Amino acid sequence: MEGPEPDHGTHVAGIVGATRENGVGIDGIARGIRLMSIRTVPDGDERDKDVANAIRYAANNGADVINMSFGKSYSPHKAVVDAAVQHADSMGVLMVHAAGNDGANVDSTDNFPSPYYADGGRAKRWIEVGASSWEGGTNLAASFSNYGAERVDVFAPGHSIYSTVPNNKYERNDGTSMAAPMVSGLAALIMAHYPSLSAMEVHDIILDTATRYRDQPVARPGDSQTVPFGTLSRTGAVVNARAALQRAEEKVAAR
Repeated sequence: MEGPEPDHGTHVAGIVGATRENGVGIDGIARGIRLMSIRTVPDGDERDKDVANAIRYAANNGADVINMSFGKSYSPHKAVVDAAVQHADSMGVLMVHAAGNDGANVDSTDNFPSPYYADGGRAKRWIEVGASSWEGGTNLAASFSNYGAERVDVFAPGHSIYSTVPNNKYERNDGTSMAAPMVSGLAALIMAHYPSLSAMEVHDIILDTATRYRDQPVARPGDSQTVPFGTLSRTGAVVNARAALQRAEEKVAAR
Protein backbone atom coordinates (compact mmCIF):
# COMPACT_ATOMS: atom_id res chain seq x y z
CA MET A 1 0.00 0.00 0.00
CA GLU A 2 1.31 3.46 -0.86
CA GLY A 3 0.37 6.78 0.65
CA PRO A 4 -0.19 10.02 -1.26
CA GLU A 5 2.73 11.45 -3.24
CA PRO A 6 5.08 8.45 -2.86
CA ASP A 7 7.47 9.57 -5.62
CA HIS A 8 10.03 11.29 -3.38
CA GLY A 9 10.49 8.42 -0.93
CA THR A 10 10.60 5.83 -3.70
CA HIS A 11 13.30 7.80 -5.51
CA VAL A 12 15.35 8.10 -2.31
CA ALA A 13 14.99 4.38 -1.51
CA GLY A 14 16.06 3.36 -4.99
CA ILE A 15 19.31 5.29 -4.72
CA VAL A 16 20.23 3.23 -1.67
CA GLY A 17 18.90 -0.20 -2.46
CA ALA A 18 17.54 -0.75 -5.98
CA THR A 19 18.33 -4.31 -7.08
CA ARG A 20 21.73 -4.46 -8.72
CA GLU A 21 22.79 -6.16 -11.95
CA ASN A 22 19.32 -7.25 -13.08
CA GLY A 23 19.45 -5.21 -16.27
CA VAL A 24 16.47 -3.09 -15.21
CA GLY A 25 16.52 0.60 -14.34
CA ILE A 26 19.37 1.43 -11.99
CA ASP A 27 21.78 -0.28 -9.61
CA GLY A 28 21.37 0.87 -6.02
CA ILE A 29 24.52 1.78 -4.14
CA ALA A 30 24.37 -1.00 -1.55
CA ARG A 31 23.96 -4.73 -1.90
CA GLY A 32 23.23 -7.19 0.88
CA ILE A 33 21.08 -4.78 2.85
CA ARG A 34 17.46 -4.40 3.88
CA LEU A 35 15.43 -1.20 3.63
CA MET A 36 13.05 -0.10 6.39
CA SER A 37 10.67 2.35 4.72
CA ILE A 38 9.09 4.75 7.19
CA ARG A 39 6.51 7.31 6.09
CA THR A 40 7.74 10.31 8.06
CA VAL A 41 6.62 13.36 6.13
CA PRO A 42 3.20 13.97 4.52
CA ASP A 43 2.82 16.16 1.46
CA GLY A 44 3.92 19.34 3.18
CA ASP A 45 5.94 20.44 6.18
CA GLU A 46 6.67 17.67 8.67
CA ARG A 47 5.65 17.85 12.29
CA ASP A 48 8.31 17.50 14.97
CA LYS A 49 6.35 14.64 16.53
CA ASP A 50 6.42 12.74 13.22
CA VAL A 51 10.18 13.21 12.85
CA ALA A 52 10.84 12.15 16.44
CA ASN A 53 8.59 9.08 16.17
CA ALA A 54 10.20 8.01 12.90
CA ILE A 55 13.72 8.26 14.33
CA ARG A 56 12.73 6.31 17.44
CA TYR A 57 10.91 3.65 15.43
CA ALA A 58 13.89 3.10 13.15
CA ALA A 59 16.38 2.95 16.02
CA ASN A 60 14.22 0.63 18.11
CA ASN A 61 13.63 -1.76 15.21
CA GLY A 62 17.24 -2.38 14.28
CA ALA A 63 18.19 0.31 11.79
CA ASP A 64 21.94 0.78 11.46
CA VAL A 65 21.59 3.91 9.29
CA ILE A 66 18.74 6.44 9.25
CA ASN A 67 18.43 8.49 6.07
CA MET A 68 16.59 11.79 6.53
CA SER A 69 15.76 13.37 3.19
CA PHE A 70 13.57 16.07 4.68
CA GLY A 71 13.98 19.33 6.53
CA LYS A 72 12.47 22.65 7.50
CA SER A 73 13.41 26.05 8.89
CA TYR A 74 11.18 26.04 11.98
CA SER A 75 11.04 23.49 14.82
CA PRO A 76 8.52 24.51 17.51
CA HIS A 77 9.07 21.30 19.52
CA LYS A 78 12.78 20.80 18.98
CA ALA A 79 13.28 19.20 22.40
CA VAL A 80 11.13 16.25 21.30
CA VAL A 81 13.27 15.71 18.21
CA ASP A 82 16.47 16.23 20.21
CA ALA A 83 15.45 13.47 22.59
CA ALA A 84 14.84 11.09 19.67
CA VAL A 85 18.19 11.96 18.09
CA GLN A 86 19.95 11.43 21.43
CA HIS A 87 18.22 8.06 21.71
CA ALA A 88 19.36 6.93 18.25
CA ASP A 89 22.87 8.25 18.85
CA SER A 90 23.09 6.36 22.14
CA MET A 91 22.12 3.15 20.32
CA GLY A 92 24.95 3.52 17.83
CA VAL A 93 22.80 4.45 14.83
CA LEU A 94 24.32 6.59 12.08
CA MET A 95 22.02 9.45 11.02
CA VAL A 96 22.39 11.06 7.59
CA HIS A 97 20.51 14.29 6.87
CA ALA A 98 19.95 16.32 3.71
CA ALA A 99 21.18 19.89 4.19
CA GLY A 100 18.32 21.45 2.21
CA ASN A 101 17.70 23.09 -1.14
CA ASP A 102 17.47 26.82 -0.44
CA GLY A 103 20.96 27.85 -1.53
CA ALA A 104 21.43 29.07 2.04
CA ASN A 105 24.22 29.07 4.60
CA VAL A 106 22.95 26.80 7.37
CA ASP A 107 25.66 28.07 9.71
CA SER A 108 23.53 31.21 10.00
CA THR A 109 20.11 30.00 8.78
CA ASP A 110 17.99 27.55 10.78
CA ASN A 111 17.61 24.08 9.28
CA PHE A 112 15.97 21.20 11.16
CA PRO A 113 16.36 18.50 12.27
CA SER A 114 19.93 19.09 13.30
CA PRO A 115 22.53 17.32 15.45
CA TYR A 116 22.83 20.38 17.70
CA TYR A 117 20.75 20.11 20.86
CA ALA A 118 18.86 23.12 22.18
CA ASP A 119 20.39 22.64 25.63
CA GLY A 120 23.95 22.23 24.31
CA GLY A 121 26.02 19.41 22.83
CA ARG A 122 25.46 17.52 19.60
CA ALA A 123 24.94 14.05 18.18
CA LYS A 124 28.18 12.30 17.26
CA ARG A 125 26.84 9.82 14.72
CA TRP A 126 25.46 12.34 12.22
CA ILE A 127 26.45 13.38 8.70
CA GLU A 128 24.98 16.53 7.14
CA VAL A 129 25.07 16.33 3.35
CA GLY A 130 25.14 19.01 0.65
CA ALA A 131 24.59 18.30 -3.05
CA SER A 132 27.30 18.31 -5.68
CA SER A 133 26.66 18.61 -9.42
CA TRP A 134 27.81 16.28 -12.19
CA GLU A 135 29.02 19.38 -14.05
CA GLY A 136 32.04 19.77 -11.77
CA GLY A 137 34.46 22.65 -12.15
CA THR A 138 33.02 25.96 -11.03
CA ASN A 139 29.62 24.26 -10.83
CA LEU A 140 30.80 21.51 -8.45
CA ALA A 141 28.36 22.70 -5.77
CA ALA A 142 24.78 22.27 -7.01
CA SER A 143 23.20 25.71 -7.40
CA PHE A 144 20.30 24.88 -5.07
CA SER A 145 22.25 23.20 -2.25
CA ASN A 146 22.49 24.57 1.26
CA TYR A 147 26.02 24.82 2.58
CA GLY A 148 27.96 25.66 5.74
CA ALA A 149 31.62 25.57 6.73
CA GLU A 150 30.63 24.34 10.19
CA ARG A 151 27.27 22.59 9.85
CA VAL A 152 27.54 20.75 6.53
CA ASP A 153 29.95 17.83 6.71
CA VAL A 154 30.39 16.74 3.11
CA PHE A 155 28.89 16.91 -0.37
CA ALA A 156 27.57 14.03 -2.48
CA PRO A 157 25.99 13.77 -5.94
CA GLY A 158 22.52 15.32 -5.94
CA HIS A 159 22.05 16.79 -9.42
CA SER A 160 20.03 14.98 -12.11
CA ILE A 161 20.01 11.68 -10.20
CA TYR A 162 18.24 8.80 -11.95
CA SER A 163 16.27 6.49 -9.66
CA THR A 164 13.05 4.60 -9.06
CA VAL A 165 9.56 6.06 -8.91
CA PRO A 166 6.22 4.23 -8.50
CA ASN A 167 4.58 2.10 -11.21
CA ASN A 168 7.82 0.57 -12.45
CA LYS A 169 9.19 3.86 -13.72
CA TYR A 170 12.38 5.89 -13.34
CA GLU A 171 13.15 9.59 -13.45
CA ARG A 172 15.83 12.17 -12.71
CA ASN A 173 15.50 14.40 -9.67
CA ASP A 174 17.62 17.13 -8.08
CA GLY A 175 18.10 17.77 -4.38
CA THR A 176 20.06 17.19 -1.24
CA SER A 177 17.33 14.57 -0.75
CA MET A 178 19.19 12.63 -3.45
CA ALA A 179 22.64 13.41 -2.02
CA ALA A 180 21.82 12.11 1.47
CA PRO A 181 20.96 8.55 0.33
CA MET A 182 24.21 8.47 -1.61
CA VAL A 183 25.92 8.74 1.78
CA SER A 184 23.43 6.48 3.55
CA GLY A 185 23.89 3.86 0.84
CA LEU A 186 27.67 4.08 1.16
CA ALA A 187 27.41 3.68 4.93
CA ALA A 188 25.16 0.64 4.51
CA LEU A 189 27.53 -0.85 1.94
CA ILE A 190 30.48 -0.48 4.30
CA MET A 191 28.53 -1.97 7.20
CA ALA A 192 27.35 -4.91 5.09
CA HIS A 193 30.87 -5.82 4.01
CA TYR A 194 32.64 -4.93 7.27
CA PRO A 195 30.13 -5.54 10.06
CA SER A 196 32.75 -5.30 12.79
CA LEU A 197 33.07 -1.55 12.20
CA SER A 198 31.05 0.69 14.49
CA ALA A 199 28.78 3.45 13.22
CA MET A 200 31.30 5.99 14.49
CA GLU A 201 34.10 4.31 12.56
CA VAL A 202 31.98 4.30 9.41
CA HIS A 203 31.15 7.98 9.98
CA ASP A 204 34.85 8.84 10.23
CA ILE A 205 35.84 6.70 7.24
CA ILE A 206 33.30 8.39 4.96
CA LEU A 207 34.45 11.88 5.93
CA ASP A 208 38.17 11.10 6.03
CA THR A 209 38.25 9.49 2.57
CA ALA A 210 36.06 12.00 0.73
CA THR A 211 37.87 13.64 -2.18
CA ARG A 212 39.11 17.10 -1.23
CA TYR A 213 38.46 20.12 -3.45
CA ARG A 214 39.19 22.75 -0.82
CA ASP A 215 40.92 25.28 -3.04
CA GLN A 216 38.78 24.79 -6.15
CA PRO A 217 36.91 27.99 -7.10
CA VAL A 218 33.17 27.33 -7.35
CA ALA A 219 29.98 29.30 -7.72
CA ARG A 220 28.46 29.54 -4.25
CA PRO A 221 24.86 28.33 -4.17
CA GLY A 222 22.32 31.08 -3.80
CA ASP A 223 24.33 34.00 -5.14
CA SER A 224 26.91 32.46 -7.55
CA GLN A 225 29.76 34.36 -5.90
CA THR A 226 33.09 32.63 -6.60
CA VAL A 227 34.46 31.04 -3.42
CA PRO A 228 36.73 28.10 -2.56
CA PHE A 229 34.75 24.87 -2.35
CA GLY A 230 36.35 24.34 1.06
CA THR A 231 34.26 27.18 2.50
CA LEU A 232 31.02 25.28 1.86
CA SER A 233 31.51 22.34 4.24
CA ARG A 234 33.70 21.06 7.05
CA THR A 235 35.62 18.68 4.80
CA GLY A 236 35.58 20.68 1.56
CA ALA A 237 35.05 17.31 -0.10
CA VAL A 238 32.77 15.01 -2.09
CA VAL A 239 32.23 11.42 -0.88
CA ASN A 240 34.35 8.72 -2.50
CA ALA A 241 32.89 5.21 -2.26
CA ARG A 242 35.94 3.37 -3.53
CA ALA A 243 38.31 5.14 -1.16
CA ALA A 244 35.93 4.57 1.76
CA LEU A 245 35.69 0.84 1.09
CA GLN A 246 39.48 0.57 0.77
CA ARG A 247 39.94 2.38 4.08
CA ALA A 248 37.36 0.10 5.75
CA GLU A 249 39.18 -2.98 4.49
CA GLU A 250 42.51 -1.67 5.74
CA LYS A 251 41.05 -0.82 9.12
CA VAL A 252 39.56 -4.28 9.61
CA ALA A 253 42.71 -6.03 8.36
CA ALA A 254 44.85 -4.11 10.85
CA ARG A 255 42.96 -5.44 13.86
